[in-house]
Amino acid sequence: MLDRLFALETFGIKLGLENISRLCAELGHPERAFTSLHIAGTNGKGSVTAMVHAALVADGIRAARYVSPHLVDLAERFVIGTDPVAATDLESVTNDVLDCAERLRVAGELAVHPTFFEATTAIAFELFRRARVEVAVVEVGLGGRFDSTNVIPASAGAITTIGFDHQDLLGDTLESIAFEKAGIIKPGMPVVIGALPEQARQVIAGVAADRHAELIDASADIRMGSDVQEGRARVSIETLDDRYGPVTLGLRGEHQIDNALVAIRLLEAARRHAGLRLSRSAIERGLADVDWPGRLELIHMPGEARVLLDAAHNGDGARALAAYLEQWHPERPALVIGMMRDKNVAEIVDALLPMVSSIVTTAANTPRAVPARELAARIVARGAPSVRAEPDPATAVELALSMTPSVCVTGSIFLIGAVRDRLRRRAILR
Repeated sequence: MLDRLFALETFGIKLGLENISRLCAELGHPERAFTSLHIAGTNGKGSVTAMVHAALVADGIRAARYVSPHLVDLAERFVIGTDPVAATDLESVTNDVLDCAERLRVAGELAVHPTFFEATTAIAFELFRRARVEVAVVEVGLGGRFDSTNVIPASAGAITTIGFDHQDLLGDTLESIAFEKAGIIKPGMPVVIGALPEQARQVIAGVAADRHAELIDASADIRMGSDVQEGRARVSIETLDDRYGPVTLGLRGEHQIDNALVAIRLLEAARRHAGLRLSRSAIERGLADVDWPGRLELIHMPGEARVLLDAAHNGDGARALAAYLEQWHPERPALVIGMMRDKNVAEIVDALLPMVSSIVTTAANTPRAVPARELAARIVARGAPSVRAEPDPATAVELALSMTPSVCVTGSIFLIGAVRDRLRRRAILR
């Protein structure tokens, strides 16, 4: 089953709604079987998705979330309640969706094979329908306007941040990227925006006005107090609807305050516009109890060693990681880094270099990854005095730990997935 699905990766990335629309129609429109909340953004969309989903679950709502990519197991993309879907359910639905796609291809109703993401998106919708999900929190894969998830009739949405990433597909200006993200806005739909560059905000506001959608600035009309303790923010937030906290955010990093604001305002909008029952305490529990692996995730190893995992893979993400390292890791950890070919190596490395003591390059097991030696040479060209290359990710982490008890692993979610489980198994032995 998985071989059939992963074989679709050879078709790469294809933006457009023709395939997914036809596939969903043939399946009987599973995307219409539940209330949906849609979350886009350059960074932060995964964290907001996880917070919103956790709050819904905390209030007893049968809620699901669809995210991408996964760290280790494909089932991580499809979470219902607190757990990824069962392997038997995933196998059954995947076979049914792929069989449906094949029938459409044979009948000439699909011009091209569905991509891997188109298929997994249809699989998510069908899984959620069969599980009788009430609310699904759906993270955009790439962009928004032509992302496969954009077939959902979302009741409310959010755009967390706008920054430079995937310029080859979304355009090379903040305005063009904002326009693509704004594609998730449906007529009359409330949409929450995070802290955006002004030129991006203007574009999104224009799209919202054209579609008579309510634009909600997450930081407007609020009162907030916060402090950060051991890398986690403790916040008290008062909106026009309610007061929250003080609550300690479950996710590390001061930037999670902005994500928490977006999550709160989105949940409030969903409560007003979609009739969801949501208590203040459930929203607070969602902020505090959220689980989102690989994002400033600190693993304490046997002895005094510790490894920080963060999936930063663009300039804004690297700058947020650098700010965290500066404040909470003044010891300047060793950096283990692996990156994909379509990422801006210079921008990411320039942000992180001042905060680390040494660098080991490596590569996740995917053709998209920059080979370890090539990445090392590119980082040396940015002024790093010493860079070691180790192609195997697990060995690269061990090499870094042999140099210092403090290590940060970053650059790609695929790299985090390659090392996380092994590190967590070792951490249990503490």
